[in-house]
Amino acid sequence: MIRLVNGAHYSDATLQLPFSGHARHNVRMFPPVSLDVGAAIKTLVLTLDLLGTFVFALSGAVAGVRRRLDLFGVLVLSFVAANSGGIVRDVLIGATPPAALRDWRYLAASLLAGVLIFFWYPGIKRLRSPVLVFDAAGLALFCVAGAQKALVFGLSPVMAALLGMVTGVGGGVARDVLLSEIPAVLRADIYAVAALAGAAVMVTGDALGLPGTVSAGAGAVLCFGLRLAAIQLDWHLPVARAARRAADDAEAAARADGR
Repeated sequence: MIRLVNGAHYSDATLQLPFSGHARHNVRMFPPVSLDVGAAIKTLVLTLDLLGTFVFALSGAVAGVRRRLDLFGVLVLSFVAANSGGIVRDVLIGATPPAALRDWRYLAASLLAGVLIFFWYPGIKRLRSPVLVFDAAGLALFCVAGAQKALVFGLSPVMAALLGMVTGVGGGVARDVLLSEIPAVLRADIYAVAALAGAAVMVTGDALGLPGTVSAGAGAVLCFGLRLAAIQLDWHLPVARAARRAADDAEAAARADGR
């Protein structure tokens, strides 16, 4: 029981107010509302993680179907593309065993995406550059989810942003390596920079005290927009002058042979 001003008492959900004489009137009060912030943040991270897992799995499955892999190969590629970045993140921050190996929902999301693409690829193929679009969406979701989880585990904002970038690019790197391609992050495309920008927005919003959903949404939109703009407008990071000259010479030689 808590004593308030003028002798009022608060006991459980009943507020007893003293009036003139000895009359008392009981006024029912609403029980206090408790908000578990830690649970809300964990739910946000899990939601972003599962969405990113599903979208990245779509990109891996599309790439596998294009390379004419069988059903098992497509499912393996979808799982690797969807979960490699998250596994690396969890190992680095000490969240072991990684969520992708501990929670059945990650495996289910990866396999569902692989099965959908394997059997309904003709409909997906109508999209323009489906691998790049799904990859950009997965990159956006994973970079903010990775940064948020790193903050939950006590990393500094700078380290959290870097870990968010690693989480975003890990799946694409694993997918490209399995397909014997140069990973997109190692080429001149705006890829890792987009993931780093999205993660930086996430940690900046957290430092300013903004709601996690607002920070995550802003970071994901920025990353996705930068990646799509780089694809559409052919944005590239600077490359070595000698490498550019060699590429120009090879292109000129190819044109000459075509004549």
